[in-house]
Amino acid sequence: MPSSEVLKEAGRVMGICNACRYCEGFCAVYPAMELRRTFSAQDLKYLANLCHNCRGCYYACQYAPPHEFALNVPKTFAELRLEVYREFTRPGYLAGLFRRNGRWVALISILSIALLLLLLFVCQAPSVVFATHIGENAFYRVVPYMLIAIPFSALAIYIVTNFLIGILNFWYATGGALKELVDPRANVQAIKDVLQLKYLDGGGYGCNYPDDRFSMARRWFHHFVFYGFMLCFASTTIAAIYDHFLHWSAPYPILSWPVMLGTVGGLALLIGTGGLLYLKKQMDRAPTAQRTFGMDVGFLTLLFLTSLTGMLLLILRETPAMGTLLGVHLGVVLGLFITMPYGKFVHAVYRYAALVRNAIEQSDEIS
Repeated sequence: MPSSEVLKEAGRVMGICNACRYCEGFCAVYPAMELRRTFSAQDLKYLANLCHNCRGCYYACQYAPPHEFALNVPKTFAELRLEVYREFTRPGYLAGLFRRNGRWVALISILSIALLLLLLFVCQAPSVVFATHIGENAFYRVVPYMLIAIPFSALAIYIVTNFLIGILNFWYATGGALKELVDPRANVQAIKDVLQLKYLDGGGYGCNYPDDRFSMARRWFHHFVFYGFMLCFASTTIAAIYDHFLHWSAPYPILSWPVMLGTVGGLALLIGTGGLLYLKKQMDRAPTAQRTFGMDVGFLTLLFLTSLTGMLLLILRETPAMGTLLGVHLGVVLGLFITMPYGKFVHAVYRYAALVRNAIEQSDEIS
């Protein structure tokens, strides 16, 4: 459960905001807030995950520090989101990974790369690792197919199961019923909000990020990350279909769908994560929960390295560097998979659930 201090502060902040209502048109949080007179723990957890951290309310607030009320909605909700991530982590004893998360992500990633390289050089002679491999099954001559397929498939199943359990527990804990979670109209609206990053547009002016000036930069970089990730996922899915159903083995030609989608997606991820890391470095720290900073940077860096090593592997796949790069890339991807349920990626799960609830509430309000 989130600490009583975090919930108490979130309740205090929302109570004052609900009386003021100056920010009612800023984002989804304030219309949802206005539907309530009091704020239970489940209400606060929902509102915290509905917040997209655009920071407009902080810079517009007459009660922000140094006022004695010291309202800081972005920081307060970021603290509460972190507590929610810990609360719904499964298995529960791994909730501690959200403390100093950036260090854990870095450590797990380094160990994953070291493990893959160790296995590579134990299982293969240097003459194989450093040789030039061309044509079908080139990758599998260095790293056996089953050594890739079995561990990563098992991890993928674990991640999906973990996220499904997390979203169900969050939904029930915030007062929802299963039939609401699977409501088609609410999910369609939530998907539209996600695809447009609706609540990062600031009504057409953008976020107050990295400082008090309005900018669309954060929204555009998020678009690059989101659609880059989805293109890479599509590339991997098509490659799996090629391999398992058409019996076409990797690596694939440059003009094949897996390579083209993966290349565009990888470049988009490099631009998006690089841009967000730059903005993160420049941002005003006042409306930030310092405990979440390492988690954000760790996740972005890991995504950046996943894309970078993948692009280098594509460029150098017909050179003696391919074997080593393949081991490094698989190690980075392994680190990404292991840390997915215990890092920044989980925000997508709970924010989507909050958007579904928001769509239901707004629809009920209109009707």
